[in-house]
Amino acid sequence: MVHNSSKQPRKQRKAVYNAPNHIRRKFIASHLNERLMLQYNTRSVTLIKGDTVTIMRGAKKGKSGKITAVDTTRMRITVEGVTIKKTDGTELGMKIHPSNVLITNLDLSDPKRRKRLETRGKLKEA
Repeated sequence: MVHNSSKQPRKQRKAVYNAPNHIRRKFIASHLNERLMLQYNTRSVTLIKGDTVTIMRGAKKGKSGKITAVDTTRMRITVEGVTIKKTDGTELGMKIHPSNVLITNLDLSDPKRRKRLETRGKLKEA
Protein backbone atom coordinates (compact mmCIF):
# COMPACT_ATOMS: atom_id res chain seq x y z
CA MET A 1 0.00 0.00 0.00
CA VAL A 2 2.70 2.46 0.99
CA HIS A 3 5.99 2.65 -0.88
CA ASN A 4 8.43 2.10 1.94
CA SER A 5 10.39 -0.90 3.11
CA SER A 6 9.02 -1.24 6.65
CA LYS A 7 6.45 -3.90 7.51
CA GLN A 8 5.67 -2.55 10.96
CA PRO A 9 2.05 -1.36 11.20
CA ARG A 10 2.96 1.83 13.08
CA LYS A 11 5.36 2.87 10.32
CA GLN A 12 2.83 1.95 7.61
CA ARG A 13 0.19 4.15 9.29
CA LYS A 14 2.67 6.98 9.73
CA ALA A 15 3.54 6.82 6.03
CA VAL A 16 -0.16 7.04 5.06
CA TYR A 17 -0.85 10.00 7.38
CA ASN A 18 2.27 11.89 6.30
CA ALA A 19 1.94 11.19 2.57
CA PRO A 20 1.51 14.19 0.23
CA ASN A 21 -1.89 14.72 -1.43
CA HIS A 22 -0.88 13.44 -4.87
CA ILE A 23 0.01 10.08 -3.29
CA ARG A 24 -2.96 10.07 -0.84
CA ARG A 25 -5.28 10.28 -3.87
CA LYS A 26 -4.29 6.71 -4.78
CA PHE A 27 -5.41 5.48 -1.34
CA ILE A 28 -8.95 6.77 -1.93
CA ALA A 29 -10.15 3.60 -3.63
CA SER A 30 -13.07 1.25 -3.22
CA HIS A 31 -14.26 -2.17 -4.35
CA LEU A 32 -16.29 -2.65 -7.52
CA ASN A 33 -19.60 -4.51 -7.51
CA GLU A 34 -19.61 -8.03 -8.97
CA ARG A 35 -20.74 -7.01 -12.47
CA LEU A 36 -18.00 -4.39 -12.86
CA MET A 37 -15.41 -6.68 -11.26
CA LEU A 38 -16.03 -9.33 -13.91
CA GLN A 39 -16.20 -6.76 -16.72
CA TYR A 40 -12.93 -4.97 -15.91
CA ASN A 41 -11.04 -7.88 -14.28
CA THR A 42 -10.09 -5.81 -11.24
CA ARG A 43 -11.29 -5.71 -7.64
CA SER A 44 -10.95 -2.01 -6.80
CA VAL A 45 -10.57 1.37 -8.50
CA THR A 46 -9.57 4.84 -7.34
CA LEU A 47 -12.67 6.95 -6.69
CA ILE A 48 -13.32 10.13 -8.64
CA LYS A 49 -16.09 12.71 -8.73
CA GLY A 50 -18.99 11.33 -10.78
CA ASP A 51 -18.75 7.64 -9.81
CA THR A 52 -21.96 6.12 -8.41
CA VAL A 53 -21.54 4.31 -5.10
CA THR A 54 -23.65 2.44 -2.53
CA ILE A 55 -22.89 2.87 1.17
CA MET A 56 -22.29 -0.52 2.77
CA ARG A 57 -21.59 0.40 6.43
CA GLY A 58 -22.64 3.02 8.93
CA ALA A 59 -25.76 5.02 9.69
CA LYS A 60 -26.54 5.67 6.00
CA LYS A 61 -26.14 2.01 4.94
CA GLY A 62 -28.01 1.12 1.75
CA LYS A 63 -28.15 4.64 0.30
CA SER A 64 -26.60 5.28 -3.09
CA GLY A 65 -25.68 8.30 -5.16
CA LYS A 66 -22.99 10.03 -7.16
CA ILE A 67 -19.77 11.25 -5.58
CA THR A 68 -19.89 15.05 -5.37
CA ALA A 69 -16.49 15.68 -3.74
CA VAL A 70 -13.25 13.84 -2.94
CA ASP A 71 -11.24 15.25 -0.01
CA THR A 72 -7.64 14.04 -0.30
CA THR A 73 -6.42 15.72 2.89
CA ARG A 74 -9.03 14.02 5.10
CA MET A 75 -9.28 10.90 2.86
CA ARG A 76 -13.09 11.14 2.70
CA ILE A 77 -15.74 11.35 -0.03
CA THR A 78 -19.11 13.12 -0.16
CA VAL A 79 -22.10 11.35 -1.76
CA GLU A 80 -25.05 13.15 -3.37
CA GLY A 81 -28.20 12.91 -1.23
CA VAL A 82 -26.37 11.74 1.90
CA THR A 83 -26.46 14.64 4.34
CA ILE A 84 -26.41 15.38 8.05
CA LYS A 85 -28.41 18.15 9.68
CA LYS A 86 -26.50 20.68 11.76
CA THR A 87 -27.93 22.21 14.93
CA ASP A 88 -28.73 25.49 13.13
CA GLY A 89 -30.84 23.54 10.58
CA THR A 90 -28.49 23.62 7.60
CA GLU A 91 -27.72 20.42 5.75
CA LEU A 92 -24.13 19.37 5.18
CA GLY A 93 -22.76 16.57 2.98
CA MET A 94 -21.72 13.62 5.13
CA LYS A 95 -18.02 12.66 4.85
CA ILE A 96 -17.61 8.92 4.23
CA HIS A 97 -14.48 6.79 4.26
CA PRO A 98 -13.90 5.09 0.87
CA SER A 99 -13.64 1.62 2.42
CA ASN A 100 -17.31 1.84 3.44
CA VAL A 101 -18.70 2.15 -0.09
CA LEU A 102 -19.12 -0.12 -3.12
CA ILE A 103 -18.78 1.27 -6.65
CA THR A 104 -21.89 0.49 -8.72
CA ASN A 105 -21.23 2.65 -11.79
CA LEU A 106 -18.02 4.23 -13.11
CA ASP A 107 -17.58 7.67 -14.66
CA LEU A 108 -15.62 6.95 -17.86
CA SER A 109 -15.40 10.54 -19.14
CA ASP A 110 -11.63 10.54 -18.52
CA PRO A 111 -9.96 8.91 -21.58
CA LYS A 112 -6.93 7.72 -19.56
CA ARG A 113 -9.15 6.00 -17.00
CA ARG A 114 -11.27 4.40 -19.75
CA LYS A 115 -8.17 3.09 -21.55
CA ARG A 116 -6.66 1.69 -18.33
CA LEU A 117 -9.88 -0.17 -17.47
CA GLU A 118 -10.39 -1.46 -21.02
CA THR A 119 -6.88 -2.95 -21.15
CA ARG A 120 -7.52 -4.73 -17.83
CA GLY A 121 -10.78 -6.13 -19.19
CA LYS A 122 -9.14 -7.39 -22.40
CA LEU A 123 -6.42 -9.16 -20.43
CA LYS A 124 -9.11 -11.39 -18.89
CA GLU A 125 -10.50 -12.46 -22.29
CA ALA A 126 -7.08 -13.35 -23.75
